[in-house]
Amino acid sequence: MCKAQTDRTEQMIPVEAEDIPLVKQIAQVPRRVMGRRIAVFGTGYLGATHAVCMAELGHDVLGVDVDAVKLAKLGAGEAPFYEPGLDEVLKRNVDAGRLQFTSSYEEAAEFANVHFIAVATPQKQGEFAADLKYVDAVIETLAPLLTVPAVIFGKSTVPVGTAARLGARARELAPVGDAVEVAWNPEFLREGFAVQDTLHPDRIVLGVDKNRPGHAEDVARDVYGNLLEEEIPFLVTDLETSELVKTSANAFLATKISFINAMAEVCEVTGADVSVLADAIGHDARIDRKTLNAGIGFGGGCLPNDIRAFMARAGELGAFDPQHSVPQAAADWTNTSTTKPITAKRGLVRDEEAIARVRSYEQFRLAPPSQPKRGSGCDR
Repeated sequence: MCKAQTDRTEQMIPVEAEDIPLVKQIAQVPRRVMGRRIAVFGTGYLGATHAVCMAELGHDVLGVDVDAVKLAKLGAGEAPFYEPGLDEVLKRNVDAGRLQFTSSYEEAAEFANVHFIAVATPQKQGEFAADLKYVDAVIETLAPLLTVPAVIFGKSTVPVGTAARLGARARELAPVGDAVEVAWNPEFLREGFAVQDTLHPDRIVLGVDKNRPGHAEDVARDVYGNLLEEEIPFLVTDLETSELVKTSANAFLATKISFINAMAEVCEVTGADVSVLADAIGHDARIDRKTLNAGIGFGGGCLPNDIRAFMARAGELGAFDPQHSVPQAAADWTNTSTTKPITAKRGLVRDEEAIARVRSYEQFRLAPPSQPKRGSGCDR
């Protein structure tokens, strides 16, 4: 188990949990006797993980996607990507009948009154902004089919202001009108720990429309009831704050990584040891040692795209100049860091695939907006 996990999780799992297989740790999650009927739209990295974990908590879950090949794999109990512990939990819940998959929105609308949007928000071609066509498509297709009151929770990472717009559109399209609520419930998954982060998160954030009181909070508390019994913090806020919680967390983590890498450059020149430096400044509670490790920089399937989208949205709002923003400062350092040799004092990197992935996304980031770009989406 990762040291970054919360104290309450460590209390549930013995100190020796690092030696316990992930699946056995997951099995300690109590399952609900009477669960909700939930539909999850999108079965990429985020959606498949969320659907599987909701079933593991005892809910009846229907995963929805347009990719027939992906649906066939998932229905057979095989994840279409690798994530530790996911295959075992997927197969267990498929075999138990709690988890099914379909391409039919009609079936999903009839099956559930709790819906999660977990589709990709890739970068627009030739722009930094997020492409919301997949998120919009879920609302445009699902809402007209809602004939009973329903709550739609967004989990995809979206620019601030998106949830309010989608809520208005859903009420406009749905036969039940105002009986449809859109709330936002951002994800905070780490690659390699996605199942654990869903079943034992360090916090649950829920954004609701403060101008339209409804049942979204009550429904979320029921959906996550088992987790709330672990005294996991449950933060209820407005829609805009919940959207910014995710993007600001991304920007801060990227900035922290980029800062220590910038210090590693100075250490390279002076002969100082950046690992000891990080230990020393990490004792300051305001700084904290976690994630303060020099290396190749930040990357992955979503983080670079999400930061660029944050920069673009801030610029649209006139909140600040994106060229002098916190995420831009983080991105600037990575322009050159991934091309330099990685020495012992900058931090050891053992995963060649991870290095290639980061460099691929940095090449994507540096391509001129007028050129076609590689890796244009995050398979959420």
